[in-house]
Amino acid sequence: MQNSIHKLSEMKAHGEPIVMVTAYDYTSARIIDDLGFDAILVGDSLSQVMLGNDTTIPLTMDEAVHHTKSVVRGAANTHVVSDMPFLSYNSNIDTTLINAGRFLKEAGAQSVKLEGGHHICETVTSLVSCGIPVMGHIGLTPQSINQIGGYKVQGKSKKQADRLIDEALALEKAGAYAIVLELIPAEVSKQITSKLKIPTIGIGAGIYCDGQIQVMHDILGLFELFTPKHTKQYVNLAKQMREGLTEYLCEVKEKKFPNNSHSFSIQQDS
Repeated sequence: MQNSIHKLSEMKAHGEPIVMVTAYDYTSARIIDDLGFDAILVGDSLSQVMLGNDTTIPLTMDEAVHHTKSVVRGAANTHVVSDMPFLSYNSNIDTTLINAGRFLKEAGAQSVKLEGGHHICETVTSLVSCGIPVMGHIGLTPQSINQIGGYKVQGKSKKQADRLIDEALALEKAGAYAIVLELIPAEVSKQITSKLKIPTIGIGAGIYCDGQIQVMHDILGLFELFTPKHTKQYVNLAKQMREGLTEYLCEVKEKKFPNNSHSFSIQQDS
C-alpha cells in the first residue's frame, strides 16, 4: 500500500524529513520503491531527460500518462505524484478535471502537481473537492520559463519573498497537501515552512524545507548535458554505462562474446 498524503503530513508534524526523487519508468521505480523513498514524482522533467526536448513545455498528456503508468507498476509502496503538463490545466476547469482524472483513473497515480501561485488556487480547490489530491509548486516554475526569462532564483527581494509567502499560504488554504519550493533563498523557504501546516519539499531551496526532491538523472550522473548547482552527483552512471557498453562492443567485435559459457548445445540422443 502506497504512502498517503496523510503520512507525509505526519512526517512534517514529527520533524521527519521527506525524501522524494523523480522516476519515469518501471525499472527505476522498482529500485526506488525497494529503498523506501517517501514519494516519487513523475516530473515533467521527463520531457528533457527522457524525450530529449530542451524544456518541459513540449510534454503532452499522453506522454505523461504513459510514463506514469510504468512508474506506478513498479512502485508498490511509494506515493506517486504526477506533474500536469503545460496547458493541461488553467484553460478551463472541465478540461483540468479530465486531465487530472486521467492520472488517477488511467495511470494509477495518487496525486498530481501543479505549478503556480494565486492564479491556480481556484483550480486546486476544484480538484481537491473532486477527490484529487494536489501538490503545489512555487518559486521557479519551469513551465513558465518563457515568461520568467530563464532558470533564475526567485524571491531574492523582499517584495518577491513576500509574494512567495502569500502564494504558499493561499495554496494551503486552497487545499494543497504539500508545496514544492524551487530555486528560492533558504531564508525564504524557512519562513514559508514555519508558516505552513502542510509539508514543503525543496529543490534548490535550502535546508529548512520539510523534505527534498531531486531529478534522478541529475543525482545519478545520467544526464550529462547540464548539472544544476543545487544537485549533488552521488555516482556517475553515464561513465559506468559507457565503460560497460564499450567493453561489450569490443568483445563482440573481437569475437570474445559470446563464448561457450553463454551458448547452448543440442542434446545428444541416448
